[in-house]
Amino acid sequence: MSTKGLNVDQQGQVQLPIHELLASRWSPRAFDDRLVDTDLLRILFEAARWAPSSNNEQPWRFIVATKDQETDWTRLFDCLVEGNRRWAFRAPVLVLSVASMNFQDNGRPNRHAFHDTGLATQNLVLQAAVHGLMARQMAGFDLEKTRTDLQIPSGYEPVAIIAIGYPGNPDALPERLRERELQPRSRRPIEEWTFSGQWGIPY
Repeated sequence: MSTKGLNVDQQGQVQLPIHELLASRWSPRAFDDRLVDTDLLRILFEAARWAPSSNNEQPWRFIVATKDQETDWTRLFDCLVEGNRRWAFRAPVLVLSVASMNFQDNGRPNRHAFHDTGLATQNLVLQAAVHGLMARQMAGFDLEKTRTDLQIPSGYEPVAIIAIGYPGNPDALPERLRERELQPRSRRPIEEWTFSGQWGIPY
C-alpha cells in the first residue's frame, strides 16, 4: 500500500492495533490533476462490487466522470456547492453514488439501501488507498440539479459525490482549507459510542 502524501498527523492515532490501510485512509482536499488510468478505476469498482448488502440486493449505482471527458466531468462538478468547488476542480475523477431505494424482486422499500451503498463506497475508497489514490466523499451538492442534469430515474437517490485522484500539494489550497488539511486527524473514543447490552452502558 502506498502512503505517499500522508504526514505523521494524518496517520490515525489508534487506540488499538488495526490494519495500516484503515489507520492511514483519510479524506483530503488537495489533489494532483494527473489522470487516473481507466483500468485502475475499474479495479475500484470491482472492489465495490463485492460489498455485502441486504438480500444481496446490491443497490449501489455509480456515475463516473473523468476530466478527459470534459462535458461529463463539468456536468457533475457543477452540481457541487461552492465550498467544494474551491478545491474539487483539481480532482481528475468525480463519482456520484446512487442508491436504488426499492427491492427489485417485490418493489418494497429497501431501508438498508443507503447503508449498503455506503459499504460499497467504503470498499471503493479502501481499494483506492491500496493503489496510492485518495478519495473524499461530499454531501455538499445540489440534489435536485443532480437528479435533473444526470437524468437519475424515479426510485433512485443520489447519495454522495466522491472526488478521486492522486495526492496533491496542500499549499495549492486556499489558506483556510490548507489549515484544515494539515490538522491532526481525530476520532471519538470507543467508549463514547459502543454500548454493552443496552443503550448507554459503555462497552
